[in-house]
Amino acid sequence: MIEVIILAIALSMDAFAVSIGLGSKFFHKTTSLGIMAGLYFGFFQGIMPLIGYLGGREVFGWADAYTSWIGFILLFLIGSKMIYESISGNIENVIENNIENKIVNSLSKNSANIIKKDSANITHKAMLFLAVATSIDALAAGFTLTIFSVNSFVACAIIGSVTLIFSVTGVFIGAKCGTWLESKAELFGGIVLVLIGFKLLFV
Repeated sequence: MIEVIILAIALSMDAFAVSIGLGSKFFHKTTSLGIMAGLYFGFFQGIMPLIGYLGGREVFGWADAYTSWIGFILLFLIGSKMIYESISGNIENVIENNIENKIVNSLSKNSANIIKKDSANITHKAMLFLAVATSIDALAAGFTLTIFSVNSFVACAIIGSVTLIFSVTGVFIGAKCGTWLESKAELFGGIVLVLIGFKLLFV
């Protein structure tokens, strides 16, 4: 159970980092944005590992002798990707480019006043895009849930719940403190996933 909670925290760092960025940009509606981010990120972060688990169960059914290696490779790759993104700043680019483009595309082009008013809000379409984008890693990590000694449905519920909490918290942190913690959160998550991968392989 402890391993699943640690895995959940690590996987939630992507959503946490994006939530910090959202909070820093849309700080005028922190409460509603926090609820919105928590529900979107929490739901997709919980459902994606379940999809991955169902697929992984079939794969590991015929590759039982290699489950530790498969789990290690998946977590190592996901963790390394998160570490790279935290260093290269890709997470900031996602926020800058995709959120703002989605918002601009959803606005009326007929009125500068409408644009000025609505540009301070994030659309459901933009949030959906971010939720799916940040949960892709969780989809891949779901393949490894067959290795852990805990009910996989419970594990997915834990991952979703932890992400919800971190997403809401991230929005408030971003609104109060800015984005300085953004890349550090993703770096932490990446390192933890790599360590869990090594633990699966050697312990």
